[in-house]
Amino acid sequence: MTATPSDRSSLRTLVALTPVAGSILFPLVVPLLMVRVSIGSGVIAAVLIGSLWFVAMLRTSEMPGHS
Repeated sequence: MTATPSDRSSLRTLVALTPVAGSILFPLVVPLLMVRVSIGSGVIAAVLIGSLWFVAMLRTSEMPGHS
């Protein structure tokens, strides 16, 4: 099963946007939840967003020499 150029392009876009999305989403959502809802909800959001971001970064990582 080979990937088409369109699939590769969308994967590269996802790989490029994953770190950016997490680094923007995390500092925006967590403080807002802490101020507007509660500190506990901010902590839970930090753990969930951090975990999901970590998994997404691992899943979309590119290793040299592997295609």
